[in-house]
Amino acid sequence: MNAIFALVAFIGAIIVWNVGVKRNIGEAMVIGFLVSAAFAGTDAPRVIWESLVEGLKSEITFAALAFVFVSELLTRTGLVQRMIDILSSMLGRREGGSAYAATVSAGLFGAVAHNGAAIVATIGSITIPWMKRSKASGETAALVLAGNAGVGATFPFSGAFFILLAAPTVLPVLKAQDVVGTIFVVGAWMVAMRLVIAYVIVKRRGVGAMAPEDIHPLRRSFAAGWTSLIVLAAIAVPIVLTASPTSDLIGDRLGGLDVSDAVPLLVWLPVVMLLAGLVVERRSLPRGGGEWWTLLAEISPKLGLIGVTMVSAFAASNVLNTLGIGEQLAPYMERLEGVPQIVAALVVGLVVVIVAGPLNTTSTLAAVGPVAFAALLAADVPPYIAFAAIIVWASSEGCSPPGAAPLYVAAGIASINPVRIFVPVTLYYLVPSYLMGVLMVVGAIWIPG
Repeated sequence: MNAIFALVAFIGAIIVWNVGVKRNIGEAMVIGFLVSAAFAGTDAPRVIWESLVEGLKSEITFAALAFVFVSELLTRTGLVQRMIDILSSMLGRREGGSAYAATVSAGLFGAVAHNGAAIVATIGSITIPWMKRSKASGETAALVLAGNAGVGATFPFSGAFFILLAAPTVLPVLKAQDVVGTIFVVGAWMVAMRLVIAYVIVKRRGVGAMAPEDIHPLRRSFAAGWTSLIVLAAIAVPIVLTASPTSDLIGDRLGGLDVSDAVPLLVWLPVVMLLAGLVVERRSLPRGGGEWWTLLAEISPKLGLIGVTMVSAFAASNVLNTLGIGEQLAPYMERLEGVPQIVAALVVGLVVVIVAGPLNTTSTLAAVGPVAFAALLAADVPPYIAFAAIIVWASSEGCSPPGAAPLYVAAGIASINPVRIFVPVTLYYLVPSYLMGVLMVVGAIWIPG
């Protein structure tokens, strides 16, 4: 029971420090890590050191930091804005075009940046005024952006992806290459779901066409921004190289080489995106050492927070693994054996969504992701589906009032009282996200393994 008590203390410490004391998630994760390590007793110093070393050595930690740097750099060069301009040219002239553009833009930006508050702040600063100029109320505009905030977590290489992948119950079962394709499809499904929701909102709450002055001709916006799409396409290179049958063909020609080891996805994906971004955005990059230093100084607080969060999460997972969390949870998880998958999905999904109320996606997965994954596996849910469903449930960070930070960002941009969209965001986005995870578990929605 020692490991189980450590897990409960880990969750409690995160909630108290992040929600009660209102400190940042990095501090909360450090506190949670130290509290969980205390359950090792006299072995605590050794366990703390070994777990920290493993966290620092992890390629997951490197990848998380690398993706944060890439996303910040590409946002500051204007690449995201050019993507949005293309979408507005394609969708802006139709009824509700601004809502659809906001939804698709959030998906594209989220696939790179992943952070819910950043998605709302970046996309919302452009599309919320557009929606209000398209006869939408401020509440409707904020609703759409808050509901889209969590979509970034459902694409690969988000903090959520890395933290769940590093969980002690997931690490022995799945590798990055096992779920990268799965989560890409999940992200696409979640964007599609939000487009359907946007259609319903447009019809029921009223969103007109964009103002003509906000729409550039497609030829002009595409000519100015088509190169931005190369950066997204670049991530296909390492994925194709490490996926069958390409990896098998390359491995055979190189004497049985394991391509996934030679080209580790979590290392090469951010590197490829960075290289493509540097080529595409070469004219917009900082000039000289002074400008680069200024850029790094502005990004470093976020890098530091992400780094501390990832190392602490990975280290805490190692602590729980050392204490025997898997073995101690096994008897309880075995009770779900024989339980219908839909029952397991409804129960586990509800727990994750409830925990996601006061916490963000990353904190939620650090706190309950390992237990949720083990519970679904005990109900004979395939590992890759369990992984996907848990991320979908935890991604409800923008639509889980009253603790959803992105919701308040959207309300601030739209200049409305955030309380006025608590019920709508729950009905339009939170409930469908919960049901999508359930449908994935029971096989009603196809995702590749």
